[in-house]
Amino acid sequence: MDYPTPIESLVKANPYSRNTIAAGRRHTVGLKSDGTVVAAGDNKYSQCDVSAWRDVVAVAAGNVHMAANTGNAHTIGLKSDGTAVAVGWNQHGQCEVADWQHIVAVAAGWRRTIGLKSDGTVVAAGRNKEGECEVTGWHTIVAVSAGDWHTIGLKGDGTVTAVGNNRYRQCEVKGWRDIRVVAAGYLHTVGLKSDGTVVAVGNNQYGQCDVSAWRGIVAIAAGSSHTIGLKSDGTVVAVGWNEHSQCKVTDWRDMVAIAAGCVHTVGLKSDGTMMAVGDNQYGQCEVSAWRGIRLPGK
Repeated sequence: MDYPTPIESLVKANPYSRNTIAAGRRHTVGLKSDGTVVAAGDNKYSQCDVSAWRDVVAVAAGNVHMAANTGNAHTIGLKSDGTAVAVGWNQHGQCEVADWQHIVAVAAGWRRTIGLKSDGTVVAAGRNKEGECEVTGWHTIVAVSAGDWHTIGLKGDGTVTAVGNNRYRQCEVKGWRDIRVVAAGYLHTVGLKSDGTVVAVGNNQYGQCDVSAWRGIVAIAAGSSHTIGLKSDGTVVAVGWNEHSQCKVTDWRDMVAIAAGCVHTVGLKSDGTMMAVGDNQYGQCEVSAWRGIRLPGK
C-alpha cells in the first residue's frame, strides 16, 4: 500500500489546496463529483475541451491581464494518480505536463503551469522570461499560486517564498508568517493567515490590496485586479477593479469556494451549484446550469 507523504497529507488536509473550480481570462472550469470536468467560455485555443477527462481531483485555469490579447488560455487537470493533463494554448510549452509524476497540486499562470510534488518540491513548464519558473530550489512547499509574471509558494511552516517579476513588490512576502493560503493576481499577492485575517502586497491601483480589515476569512482568490474573500459564514467580500461588476458578490450566500478570473468571479455553493458575476462576453459566466460540482475537501 502507498502511504501519503507528509507534504501530501498537509495538502489533502487543507480543503482549499486543490481547486474544484477555476477561472481564467475568458473561461471557467468546474470539477464534478465523479471526477469529470466541465467548462464554459472562450474556446479559441481549445481550453474548454475537457469533456474527455476522467479521474480528476483538481483544476486550474490560466489567467491573464486584460491588456494581453494573445496566448491567454490553458486549462490544467490534476488526476488521482498524481499525473497532470492540459489543454489550450501551448506556444511556451505550458501544456507540456504529460511527464509529470507525483503531483499533489497545480496552478496555472500566464503562459506557464506550476506543479507541487508530494515531496514538497515544485516543477514548472512554460514562459520564464521574468524568472517565474525558477522554482527548482524550492522545498517543503505545501501550496502554490501563479500570477501573470510571478509565482508564489507556501511553505509548511507558514512562511512564503516568491520568484518572478517584482516591479510592484508583489514578491515582497519574506516577512509573512502564519499563512495558510496564498493567491497571486496580475501584479499583486494575497495571503490568508490562520486567524482569518488577510495580507496583501503589490500593485494597489484599484484597491485590490485593501484587505486589512477583513475578518473571518477561510479562502481567498486573486483576479487580474480584484481580490475575493470567502467568509466562514458562507458570504463573500471583494475589493478592487469593478468595471464589469466582478466585485458584486455582497448578496452571495451559502458559498463554499471561490475563484477569480481576469474580470469575472465565480463561486460554488454548498449544494454543488455555481454563481458568477463579471464580464460574460464569451459565456464564461454561464454556469448556472452546472450541477454536482465537487465541494472542497471532498
